Amino acid sequence: MDRLRQRPLLHLLSLFLLAVFLTSPLSAQTDNTDTTDTVDNTDTGTDATVDTAIIGGPIPAAGVAIDAQGVLSLKRSVDGSGELSRQRRLQAVAALGRELSKQSDLRKVSLNRLEKAFAAKLAAGEKPGDDMLYLAGLTQLQYVFFYPESGDIVLAGPAEGFAINGMGHPIGIASGKTVLQLEDLIVALRTFGPGMKQAGVVSVSIDPTQEGLAKMQQFLAQMGGNAVPADTALIVKGLQDSLGLQTVTVNGISPRTHFASVLVEADYRMKLIGIGLEDAPANIPSYVSRAKASAINRNAMQRWFFVPDYDSVRVSDDGNAAELVGEGVKLVGANEMVREDGTRSQSKKIDKASEDFTEAFTREYGQLANKVPVYAQMRNIIDMLVAAAYIQEQDFYTQASWSMDTFGNEKQVPVEIYNAPRQVETAVNALWKGNVLMTPIGGGVHINARKAISSEHLMHDENGKVASEHEKVKVQQLAEGQWWWD
Repeated sequence: MDRLRQRPLLHLLSLFLLAVFLTSPLSAQTDNTDTTDTVDNTDTGTDATVDTAIIGGPIPAAGVAIDAQGVLSLKRSVDGSGELSRQRRLQAVAALGRELSKQSDLRKVSLNRLEKAFAAKLAAGEKPGDDMLYLAGLTQLQYVFFYPESGDIVLAGPAEGFAINGMGHPIGIASGKTVLQLEDLIVALRTFGPGMKQAGVVSVSIDPTQEGLAKMQQFLAQMGGNAVPADTALIVKGLQDSLGLQTVTVNGISPRTHFASVLVEADYRMKLIGIGLEDAPANIPSYVSRAKASAINRNAMQRWFFVPDYDSVRVSDDGNAAELVGEGVKLVGANEMVREDGTRSQSKKIDKASEDFTEAFTREYGQLANKVPVYAQMRNIIDMLVAAAYIQEQDFYTQASWSMDTFGNEKQVPVEIYNAPRQVETAVNALWKGNVLMTPIGGGVHINARKAISSEHLMHDENGKVASEHEKVKVQQLAEGQWWWD
């Protein structure tokens, strides 16, 4: 007993809820050779079948396994595809054609013309081509243009030829950058669609249950001061068992979309970096490497959230052109305290290690997005939401007489075709610093797209650059059925 009394005190640092999330959207079917099974869409009211989906569909199960109850567990796998091989590049170029394969500093896509061409494909009983599914190879959404004379709503940005890599990601043949996907854009447009009330926040949150937090507090109380490094494995298992399954909540969009899975994966991977379970291919030291034992606050819960960089939209004086500048993504932190009964309350205490981590992550986000596709996908998704909010705010839908009858119809263009993540298994990293055991354990994504286009955040086009780019685009010269051009 005397020996036990001399053991160092166990501290709980930053209940960082780290769960196993959806790292790639999975179809509801476990056997893709069977094309008759349909997705259970009782929560969405749709009848989409994954294998016959118009866009989206089965993607390699690169990172997770999911059961019929929506519980996710981690699958260890390595992307061995690397960069596209020369042979695959040649095949991609041949399939796309010379014009679509070439790099462009500013490729333009007319949304209403794209929908018309898409609808024509459906009417002819054909599936849309990859040019439509991957938005003519756009690697970034840089501009939103509106042309009152023709009624065209145009998205523009850099583009190039593309192919699907070994992990199921569409990437640029020349640069390796992630390519925008139509199914994600459709989700954004439906969120801020024509004739709809103003949408609220799009968010993803992964949280322990109150019961789980209460059991965890009981477990830690039982451990008391009786913890030594040899007990680490026991402590980790105790934390996992007491916390149990955690809840995934998706708000503002359907959780059964590729859009939602990207947000969940990005959140998960970010927290792995934060607690030191994944190395970042950028200069982002982990939170645990910065945290000091002397600054530990027992029962503190440190949460990290992705939000848009709200000061990232520059508009022309007439409002017909907007430019999305910068990386568009920030990582921010919030502090909470966990009570004995598992409830949580806000804390005003500032955690310097957490602050340093979020600042480094934000600063290096561009570099990270160039190396890890999901971060580029999330940036693109946030840009799409902001662009869609701007289109709705400026009432371009009405001015263009565009009711979005095809893209807005889930029965015609199903995008809610993936299993929804509902619960996740707890994963914990534990390490000792001196006599203190740090057990950082899971945060979220919080996108208020309308805030980015509010008057206090919009930047003025002081030098006329945005207006000038708008004027350079010639919509009247497009051929019948043409919806993209350089």
